[in-house]
Amino acid sequence: MSLSKCDRAVGVESDGSLRNQRQSDAEAKSPTEGLCTPTPQDEQRPVLAASKEDRFTATEEIELPGWASRKICTPDHTTLESRRRGVLFEDLSVHGLGSAVRVQPTVLSTLCYPFIQLFNVLRGKGDDSVQQTILYGFNGVLFPGEMLLVLGRPGSGCSTFLKALCGRYDGLSLDELSKIQYKGISLKKVVAEFRGEVVYNAEADNHFPHLTVGETLSFAAHARTPRNQVGAASRRDYAQSAVNVTMNLFGLSHLYDSKVGDDYVRGVSGGERKRVSIAEMVLSRACFGAWDNSTRGLDAVTALEFVRALRQAADLTGSCHAVAAYQASEPIYNTFDHVIVLYEGREVFFGPSQRAVEYFEEMGWERPARQTSADFLAAVTDPGERQSHVGMEDRVPRHAAEFEAYWKQSPDHAALQALVQRYAREHPLDSTEEARFAGLKHEEQAEHARPSSPYLLSLGLQIRLCLTRAFQRTRNDIASIIATAIVQIVVAVIIGSLFYAIPDNSEGMGQRATVLFLAVLTNALIAMLEINVLFSQRPIVEKQTAFAFVHPFTEALAGIILDLPIKLFRCLLAGVILYFMSGLRREASHFFIYILFQLTAVVTMSGMFRTLASMTRAVGEAMALAGIMIMCIAVYTGFTLPQFDMHPWFAWIRWVNPIFYAYEGIVANEFHDRLFECNDFIPNYLPSVRFNSFTCSSIGSIAGELLVSGDRYIWEGYEYSYKHIWRNFAIMIAFTVFFHVVHLVLTEYAPKSQSAAEVLVFRQGNVPKVSHRDLELGEQQFSGKEGRNLHSKIDPFPKQKDILSWRGLNYEIPVKGGHKRLLEDVNGWVKPGTLTALMGVSGAGKTTLLDVLAQRASVGVITGEVLVNGNALDPSFCRKTAYVPQQDLHLETATVREALQFSAALRRPRSVPTEEKNAFVEDVIQMLGMEEFAEAVIGHPGAGLNGEQRKLLSIGVELAAKPQLLIFLDEPTSGLDAHSSWAICAFMKKLADHGQAVLATIHQPSANLFEQFDRLLLLGKGGRTLYFGDVGHRARTLLDYVEKNGGRRCGLAENPAEYIIEVIGADAHGQTQTIDWVNVWNQSPEHQQVVKELDYLASLASGTSTTANLAHERDEFAMPIWNQCRRVIKRDFQQYYRQPDYIMSKFALGIVCGLFIGFSFWKSDNSRQGFQNTLFSLFLLCTIFSTMVNQIMPKFVTQRSLYELRERPSKAYSWKVFLLSQFLVELPWQILLGICTWASFYFSVYGGNQSPQRQGLVLLFVVEFFIFASSFAQFVVASLPSAALGSMLAVFMFLLSLLFNGIMQPPSALPHFWRFMNHVSPLTYYVSGISATALHDRPIQCSDRELSLFDPPVGQTCGHYLAQFLVTADGQLYNPDSSQDCQYCAYRSADQYLAIRDIAWDDRWRNFGIFWVYIVFNVIGAIVLYYVFRVLPHSRKTRVHIGRS
Repeated sequence: MSLSKCDRAVGVESDGSLRNQRQSDAEAKSPTEGLCTPTPQDEQRPVLAASKEDRFTATEEIELPGWASRKICTPDHTTLESRRRGVLFEDLSVHGLGSAVRVQPTVLSTLCYPFIQLFNVLRGKGDDSVQQTILYGFNGVLFPGEMLLVLGRPGSGCSTFLKALCGRYDGLSLDELSKIQYKGISLKKVVAEFRGEVVYNAEADNHFPHLTVGETLSFAAHARTPRNQVGAASRRDYAQSAVNVTMNLFGLSHLYDSKVGDDYVRGVSGGERKRVSIAEMVLSRACFGAWDNSTRGLDAVTALEFVRALRQAADLTGSCHAVAAYQASEPIYNTFDHVIVLYEGREVFFGPSQRAVEYFEEMGWERPARQTSADFLAAVTDPGERQSHVGMEDRVPRHAAEFEAYWKQSPDHAALQALVQRYAREHPLDSTEEARFAGLKHEEQAEHARPSSPYLLSLGLQIRLCLTRAFQRTRNDIASIIATAIVQIVVAVIIGSLFYAIPDNSEGMGQRATVLFLAVLTNALIAMLEINVLFSQRPIVEKQTAFAFVHPFTEALAGIILDLPIKLFRCLLAGVILYFMSGLRREASHFFIYILFQLTAVVTMSGMFRTLASMTRAVGEAMALAGIMIMCIAVYTGFTLPQFDMHPWFAWIRWVNPIFYAYEGIVANEFHDRLFECNDFIPNYLPSVRFNSFTCSSIGSIAGELLVSGDRYIWEGYEYSYKHIWRNFAIMIAFTVFFHVVHLVLTEYAPKSQSAAEVLVFRQGNVPKVSHRDLELGEQQFSGKEGRNLHSKIDPFPKQKDILSWRGLNYEIPVKGGHKRLLEDVNGWVKPGTLTALMGVSGAGKTTLLDVLAQRASVGVITGEVLVNGNALDPSFCRKTAYVPQQDLHLETATVREALQFSAALRRPRSVPTEEKNAFVEDVIQMLGMEEFAEAVIGHPGAGLNGEQRKLLSIGVELAAKPQLLIFLDEPTSGLDAHSSWAICAFMKKLADHGQAVLATIHQPSANLFEQFDRLLLLGKGGRTLYFGDVGHRARTLLDYVEKNGGRRCGLAENPAEYIIEVIGADAHGQTQTIDWVNVWNQSPEHQQVVKELDYLASLASGTSTTANLAHERDEFAMPIWNQCRRVIKRDFQQYYRQPDYIMSKFALGIVCGLFIGFSFWKSDNSRQGFQNTLFSLFLLCTIFSTMVNQIMPKFVTQRSLYELRERPSKAYSWKVFLLSQFLVELPWQILLGICTWASFYFSVYGGNQSPQRQGLVLLFVVEFFIFASSFAQFVVASLPSAALGSMLAVFMFLLSLLFNGIMQPPSALPHFWRFMNHVSPLTYYVSGISATALHDRPIQCSDRELSLFDPPVGQTCGHYLAQFLVTADGQLYNPDSSQDCQYCAYRSADQYLAIRDIAWDDRWRNFGIFWVYIVFNVIGAIVLYYVFRVLPHSRKTRVHIGRS
């Protein structure tokens, strides 16, 4: 491919003279002339498609660069030249600390770790971490408007290099001798003051999903709009103009009002989202941009458009771009000015892209025919792929250090060094350029912006901009606002109805205190939901902070401000409902004080949870701490545990508990200056007694008074006082300010997310030996880069005879407003011994067709035929085929060998001995070259297998099953470098040559890789067939078909795969299409031949396939159910043991909460309040349920995803086995957790004086509760799509159970329409059983504040006066012989209090059994729900698949 004049002009010449001349010429040019003048070749670069309304005419397209430059780039020539920045790096070295090896932790090793560390310290043995060098002394220079292609195999340091150029080290360290400057400005200064000029864009596209494309780009434009914009346009007009131009430039105008979306929110496509990222980066007006593997997953044309878009941005703005790409076609390669080649962290070439291939050929390496330049350069760094010229075998370098030494001795390196030194001399770090650039930035900054700030906007403008965006996000996601409000309203209605119309007498005083406690607690704890929201926003905010759009704290402040009226509205709505339903004080002033305290409490708790989120690095950590905080808040509010009963070691918690102050204020507001009529007198002789000879049974009563003072009630019952109300309000305001200020400070200054270096993890006892010296010398251990053994181990695969064919396949899915057809009349077959490629543009339906053929589509309507040898598919079809999905899903805790053995054990026939299965697994390991990491733990990226190793494992898992029919592969080369892609395709070809049938979808294949395929099925837009037939030698058959039907001729140097997508698939990329290739195919002789062949294949039907002749061959599963159970349960128990984080978080939660409850209610006395404290200690143990659910549900959903996406479609084992294993694997840990929790609180609260029977039964109830919690979590989430939804539903259902269990409100006091809930609530039986067991026959000795005091009539003793009353009364008189101050206690034993709540000692074993019934119900319910919602629809769809139309 020839280079345009513009492309050649921006190259770096070896001697640097031409470069110097070009710079001099550029300085004399006008702004428009400063950009490369488009040549005819440049005009052929396709402008990304825009909407019809905004598309330019042909004349406008030619002038687009200069026009866009004037609109969005720079206002004048001086600014243009000042903003054009290159980058120079000298001796760039990056280091990091890491262990020589990493061992997989287990529960046992985690428990022993503190002791091992202590032992090592005593022995004087330090940490085994050593300093590792990741990048070794890189040198290079990039001039304004140039693009650099970064090439290297995975693990060579490409990402680290790009991050280092942008000042992002993510826990690594830059060598002290390293120098990076940007045209006279040091890296340190750039990061501090010009951060927005040097930006790094990771592979992931992070955007607010509910914002539209226009809103997303408008924010970027406003954030980086200069004050000295072009002409007299306002800031708003300039930003809007920039957005319109940029969206036209990148073909996004038709998506202006479309949501960006993400994996969970429906929005634009992945390719369009990538364009949004590009446009956002252009609008940032950055001088240098680094792109990390951004072409992954894109088809060839889309990837080329992406790179050309960067080329346009560089030409328009003079910006520089460095792009790392594992696979780059020749057109993509030629778009770049320079290329840098990395080899195990060493720079082995840096120079013009036109020179790179020639350099390595001169070194002695041979470039195979039709190999792309990028593939050749990457292959040179791969010992398994590179080929030396004949006679040069002993002269070429072999190791990375030798390549580096050769490079440093080459003339190209000398020329580069001269250019680097000249650049350094011309742009010294003498602050001159820094001052000039700072002045330019200050001119662009808004008024009141700090000159040294990297941001262009002042704080006021930033806050206003963030407020606008926060409003847009809220408006676009109104459904979540409504959902939260509905939850809050429903909770308010339930609580209000539970305490409906509380009587205005002494009987209702306790109910008022209870309903206020529930109101303030539930209303405030809804703020905990904000933790998940903040963590979802964090990557987006961090990216935009790096882009210097806005301060992180301004985004946080905007969220706080915008949430305030929403919180006020929700609080007011819920408050009105609960306030008037429960019959609280009907006075306007007190109502508004109630609302004021509720709103303040909500805002304060919001600040507390936001602060917690900003302090933690992981959402799981934040939620665990939030669970502990909730318990602290609930206990130390003063309601469940009054202040006078608080022990000194924890009593201080109430002073830092905002809800304590809110609750006291609301209670005081309700009871102050109120007198409640007594409805229960002691003795009940009224009206025959007078003076002080009677008293009310309520707390706070005075002898002889018919009314009870509310102020005395709250003082004697809770030590609350009305005089504290405004003090409390001021303290809450102080808490609000404090928490929000801390949150804003932490948001701004807390360390950002860091990525760990990749390292393999091994099981204990299977760690390969490696010395520290090897690491210090830079040797790359455990890389998994050994060559594949593609020849010697193919023999174990049997030759196949079965033919899979499909005819007239149509597939429709329901969408809003109707149906969408994804496949239309697709025909084809895969025969044994052929390798068939499935290609098409993005969105053509390649993966969809693969899913339909493999019986994996689960929604929509499928019509047509899928046959094997002309027969309908039998139940064993799925397990006899292999399907390698694009997503590499594996069990993280298993090793490579264990994953392969698991697949072989369950998917190969039962007639094959286990020894033979394992022997074949070893063959697969050798075939794929995985010996080096066969004992490595799969883990997750960063701490486990890398992308290449994961892809090999995905293939190996399917090969281990020894498929009898067909191998499906979906994007097997996605994310891999050229050599790995070639190795995998060559391996597939070997399988096909041995008689295996293989069908694979593929993106961006090189010419050599494309030649490996025998046949091609090409899909166009809408899933319509464009071609199905042979590829031919050098793709001649395919090219002849295209060319004879009107397509242009394919150039000799062109890649046939890219040519086909470009010519036939042009309509999918917004290009004019003059030939209807669908119609061409349907009318072609080739299509008629396909139809005839399908008729012949259908005639082969014989009633059975050749692979279904043996016993059990037609069974759905290869192994019997008992064998499935044994294998799966063993694997799951092994997984839990190897995940100490999950297990330890369980035990930390249970033990910490148990100790907290135990020490909070430490050995409560036998007073009435002491008894209630012990009862509430049992009740509060239930509050850890919500946190426990948040631990279990994500685990279950992760396991379910692995099963449903990989193991169920392959028929490895039954869904019944999956559910059974999930129940059983939790069981022993929940039992052990229950024992630990019981031991943590039981003896602290009850002591050791109770009988062994009681101690054992309480233990059984606690264990039963933990088992119930796990089964309930799995029951709720079994059929739901996400853990978040399941958690919300489970917590809501648990809240209902908690409210109606009889503790908060006795069953007799419940409204008639709610009494059934007391019998339905599972916690009724748990609380009743454990309370009766622990508290039966416990004597009650009233304390002085609990006694009812009154005087007997003159001349009578207390005993004589109360003789008639005591006959029927349940209480006891303490001083019958006294003639004054009669001391009456309303209770004798705990059984009297429990009886009011229908709790009886005799029912303890009944309650224990009924609670087990609920556990069984959870298990059965989970099975039923899973079957109805997740098995039955799939089974029905499977029947549709195998049927004939």
